[in-house]
Amino acid sequence: MIPLSRALLVATAFLTPLTALHPAHSTPGCVSSVPYVGGKGGYAAYRIPATVVTRHGTVLAFAEGRRTSAADTGDIDVVLRRSTDGGCAWGPLTVVAAGEGDTRGNPAPVVDPRTGDVVLVTSYNSGAVTEDQIMRGEVTPEQSRRVFVQRSRDDGRHFTPPRDITAEVKPPDWRWYATGPGHALALTRGPHTGRLLVPANHSTAPLPGSPDTGQGPGYDGGHALYSDDGGRTWHLGFVDDTYDGVTNTNETSAAQLPDGRVYFSARDQYGSAPGNRLDTYSGDGGTTLDRPYRVQHTLDAVPVVEGSVLQLQGSDAPLLFSAPSVPTARRAMALWSSTNAGHTFTELLTLSGRRPAAYSDLVQLGHDTVGLLYETGVKGAYETIEFRRVGVP
Repeated sequence: MIPLSRALLVATAFLTPLTALHPAHSTPGCVSSVPYVGGKGGYAAYRIPATVVTRHGTVLAFAEGRRTSAADTGDIDVVLRRSTDGGCAWGPLTVVAAGEGDTRGNPAPVVDPRTGDVVLVTSYNSGAVTEDQIMRGEVTPEQSRRVFVQRSRDDGRHFTPPRDITAEVKPPDWRWYATGPGHALALTRGPHTGRLLVPANHSTAPLPGSPDTGQGPGYDGGHALYSDDGGRTWHLGFVDDTYDGVTNTNETSAAQLPDGRVYFSARDQYGSAPGNRLDTYSGDGGTTLDRPYRVQHTLDAVPVVEGSVLQLQGSDAPLLFSAPSVPTARRAMALWSSTNAGHTFTELLTLSGRRPAAYSDLVQLGHDTVGLLYETGVKGAYETIEFRRVGVP
């Protein structure tokens, strides 16, 4: 038998930016599709992709529909397109959470393993305020970042109205708050089987009397929120409160490893650490961390940007990671693999040559096929959101 590491290299040698290994059960000739194009469908731009596959095999592609520009603040909806053929063709765009002048985003969807319902956690703030104002504490609690949950019982066709869970998962002294972005996690093994786990990040207020505003290195941390009853009630899990000004944990994704631990991969917000990717583990389902976040140097090629992790199914299957692969620019979307539970990663392939690329989310489509929903374009990274089907050994 060929060792897995060698098999990955052999497979990678035959991949090109536009041709991936032919996935099982695919529509003939289907390698990629483009569910979102900026300037179409009533939105100036689409950003922040997140994807899951439902119990019925439907691929759900969530995004932020930004009505007037690609800016992070303003009139922003959470939107969705569904695919029943593995990501080759897409149904009409639907609005899952309407901003109505405010900002709704950072979609973190997950399929409840007990019921098959799709549970969606999102973030909110007033469209009249900016992230900087929120981090400086210049807004009211109603204008600030809040957290909402929704549910679909019909395979993503319809969702319940957003329900505010801020009081359950956000301490009063936190200012910024962001879920994911990217898919959340349903634990499938261990004592917390069935738990819905959402990786997230926050910023905290300066100590009383401090001359700091709360904006900048030293106030960012990671955390998780979880539900043990299918998304009906929520709790705050671990809180990364080192606040050392060096490792500033930001946008986070998570995967459950074959041994039951949860692996967390995060962006270092300000690039102040000696590397742009941070990671850690939890052995108790995200309630606490095994150690603080620290730099993952085998991903030093990744710029300051969100990335996605996905543990493939199977006892010997690798942990995958997706992100741009140019340290100083958001371009060249790539896949990495780890065969040692995230201790080290090896780059497998570049999906888009040197084209601009930014945020991404991974989903498993079949035994040897993954889907990657990612931001890309020709002149800029936020022109389209593309869905790529990629064969893996």
